[in-house]
Amino acid sequence: MGPFSIVSRLFLDVGILFWDILLMLSNLVRRKHHIGHVTPQGHPGYGKHWPEYSPPKETDSRCSCPALNAMANHGIIPRSGCNILFVEVGDHIRTTYNFSPTFCSFVLRFAARMLKKNYSEDLSDLEELNLHNGIEHDGSLLRLDSTLEQTQSTKHVPFIEELLAAATGKDKKDNTVITTKDLSRILGKRRAVARAVNKEFSLSFFHKIFGSTNAATLVTVFGGRVDDLHSFLHEERLPEGWESHIRQHHGITLMQLNKTILGIELGVREQDWAEAAREAAEHHKVSV
Repeated sequence: MGPFSIVSRLFLDVGILFWDILLMLSNLVRRKHHIGHVTPQGHPGYGKHWPEYSPPKETDSRCSCPALNAMANHGIIPRSGCNILFVEVGDHIRTTYNFSPTFCSFVLRFAARMLKKNYSEDLSDLEELNLHNGIEHDGSLLRLDSTLEQTQSTKHVPFIEELLAAATGKDKKDNTVITTKDLSRILGKRRAVARAVNKEFSLSFFHKIFGSTNAATLVTVFGGRVDDLHSFLHEERLPEGWESHIRQHHGITLMQLNKTILGIELGVREQDWAEAAREAAEHHKVSV
């Protein structure tokens, strides 16, 4: 990458972050979407009516992100998960989950750069996003490390069940919900155990933040509701009658999401799971 490309990319990223601040400020004064009207009219999911769910076929392309897989399973993006424009994915993330356009642009541009593709023009398959230590990383909340499970679209059901069972909160309607503290606790265990079991384990600060970002979507987009997360995580299906819990006019911005992300990441304590990590390592030695 030449100096001009680096400088132009820097200016673009700074421009997106400046735009993000403006959207955040606008969100403070604009009315929130009414419940039942979060998804824009004319888009899949408007009025809480989602396209028919269909589980993926063996030939379909899927990735380690349940949010993207769910959109493919509902036909919001091509059900095959193949030959999709990055721009198209970003637009549908925005209307399905009510993330801000700045969040969608920033994340999808990063994905395009990671794959050495053009954000505006190139096509991609979902499974390409499974590039190890790109976005996909060790110590995942929902999946085994790639050294233990090469197909990163494969969910690890025990992890999902443990996560849902770890919920300690209640919302205003007395629904059981996962809290940020619950997510910090489970992430700490995931990282500690993965570090002990996986000899090739690696987890940079950047990927720690990505892991906490993924976790943050469970409490922002889904309100942490275990009933909704059950179908979303197990089947990668959007619940019937569901809509995003994010009601801000422009969607949740990078700046606004950072508060939840940092709250989760700062609460992660791998050292609390030293005994669980030791037991997992011993069990792994016996089973190999």
